[in-house]
Amino acid sequence: MNQKDLKRYKKMLEDSKTSLLESAKKTLVEESSFDTDDLPDEIDQASSEYAQSMVFRLRDREKFLMQKIDRALARIEDGTFGICERCEEEISPKRLEARPVTTLCIRCKEEQEKKEKSYG
Repeated sequence: MNQKDLKRYKKMLEDSKTSLLESAKKTLVEESSFDTDDLPDEIDQASSEYAQSMVFRLRDREKFLMQKIDRALARIEDGTFGICERCEEEISPKRLEARPVTTLCIRCKEEQEKKEKSYG
């Protein structure tokens, strides 16, 4: 992979990371607490708690994505970005465009998904 492509993927990853961090900061400031005195009844309180739980679940997923982004940035630095971890062939540019954090080529990913599906 050439340097121009690597820089482009690095920028995509860094932009995604920045966006995730900004979203997390927003959650801490705006959505992480609520005052039960502001809620008139138990149904409103339950609804608010459910919404807050969903927000935190999304943040957990974003935390996992952040780890993948960090690992992808590390692979760019060590020269292994865009190489399938399983078969060691190049991952197609189309796949990297769609999912720059990927570590598997499309063929290996499909095989992995078939195995996971067969296990239930």
